[in-house]
Amino acid sequence: MRSRPTLSWAPGPEVLALQPGTTDVGALADVVNGGGVVVLSGAGISTESGIPDYRGETGSLRTHTPMTYGDFAASESGRQRYWARSHLGWRTIARAEPNDGHRAVAALQARGYLSGVITQNVDGLHQAAGARDVIELHGNLDRVICLNCGTTSAREALDRRLRAANPDFEGEATRINPDGDVDLQDSIVRTFTVVPCTVCGGVLKPDVVFFGENVPRSRVERCYRLIDDANAVLVLGSSLTVMSGFRFVRHAAKSGTPVLIINQGLTRGDPYAVQRVNLPLGQALTELTQRL
Repeated sequence: MRSRPTLSWAPGPEVLALQPGTTDVGALADVVNGGGVVVLSGAGISTESGIPDYRGETGSLRTHTPMTYGDFAASESGRQRYWARSHLGWRTIARAEPNDGHRAVAALQARGYLSGVITQNVDGLHQAAGARDVIELHGNLDRVICLNCGTTSAREALDRRLRAANPDFEGEATRINPDGDVDLQDSIVRTFTVVPCTVCGGVLKPDVVFFGENVPRSRVERCYRLIDDANAVLVLGSSLTVMSGFRFVRHAAKSGTPVLIINQGLTRGDPYAVQRVNLPLGQALTELTQRL
């Protein structure tokens, strides 16, 4: 059974009544200094790498509706639309470089302050910066899975096949989205040829969790174990609109584990946080590492 996708969230009075987040990371550093911190990151940490978030001031949801599992699974035209647009967008994601925020997380982990890293992002930039054992809550765009036989393969291999099947395909990515999708005219989409699984001829899908699709239970349970063992949870660049990440914040707060949030703007988790910092991630995390 798959959940109905949640694409937006409006802050209620319990959020609007809170004082604005601080720009001082001092109190946050005091908590992180104790170690045992689990990071939960969202799209906001990758904006400084050129990948926009979904819900910020320039978030892609203002002009773009992301692919849902239902749309992808229901029709060939939906899959054609996704793969044509993602074929262009993935190249931008693949070229993206880690920023100061990603590097700071890797440094905090290397210095022993973090007990785990959970990311809602599918861009692989935490690992590219040197972070280890990252739990990719929503998967990674660099893998592809067959919905029929379950075979997984590298996105680079699929990219080569798609290039061969579409030698004359021309399109310009006018806007890249966090899921690797781009805006593309329908007339161009209709010229795109989708290729099947090389093992069974089945439908290929990026190995990511689409909106409306459930995160694998084993992955969720692994995250809960990290949260249960944590001394604090540090949320980075996420509005926590989607329940897949928000539930870990609620779980931590319910058990008395301090929740810390660094994000530009309000988040669904603000009422659960003991410290909230309103700063760009690169700046805030660089300051944080310098204080420790």
